[in-house]
Amino acid sequence: MTESNRSPQVRASQARAPQAQRGSWNKGRWMLLLIIGICAAPVIASYLTYYVIKPRGGETNYGTLVEPQRPIPPQLRVTDEKGNEVLLSTLIGQWLMVSVDRSACDDPCAKKLYFMRQVRLTQGAERNRVQTVWLRTDASPVPDKVLKAYEDTRILVADPAALASWLPAETGLQDTASIYLVDPNGNLMMRFPHDPDPSKLKADLTKLLRINTGLGKPS
Repeated sequence: MTESNRSPQVRASQARAPQAQRGSWNKGRWMLLLIIGICAAPVIASYLTYYVIKPRGGETNYGTLVEPQRPIPPQLRVTDEKGNEVLLSTLIGQWLMVSVDRSACDDPCAKKLYFMRQVRLTQGAERNRVQTVWLRTDASPVPDKVLKAYEDTRILVADPAALASWLPAETGLQDTASIYLVDPNGNLMMRFPHDPDPSKLKADLTKLLRINTGLGKPS
């Protein structure tokens, strides 16, 4: 049948066919693009979050979390202020801020003790949930001025080798360089940097005391 012999209805139908095909193709293409967009959205979002928004992950804590947590060694014995040998685990029940140093207590030692005392005092009524602890690595006499300045600190003698195996030192430093935090269950859970910023140390402790309201007992 020639073009001239086709009815107007046939010719109109044939003219609409390519348009319908193009419309169907366009619709299918947009659906495909929509599916691709939905699938790619998480990747795009994560890219924007990481490279544009730049989340501050890792900055929520000033201290370094100890993972996995290290419980106080059950066999770790210390000598208390009266010369009695006791298990360090008897201190479980309070938050412990722990410092390790020689009995002579030089300036860095005294500075750590001062920071621990002040940070504890700034906790207000919550300070009774916190105990400061100085673990001495020898049994030599402690200077009187140190004893008088830190009467609220538990001053104990411990085996330095046992402490070194329990307390993770900061890279390139000894365990005497840091202040450590032990939770009321007896787990070593945080180490603060060498020569710490006391305001940031305080912020970490305040946050932990607030979150863990039910942990710890008054002294």
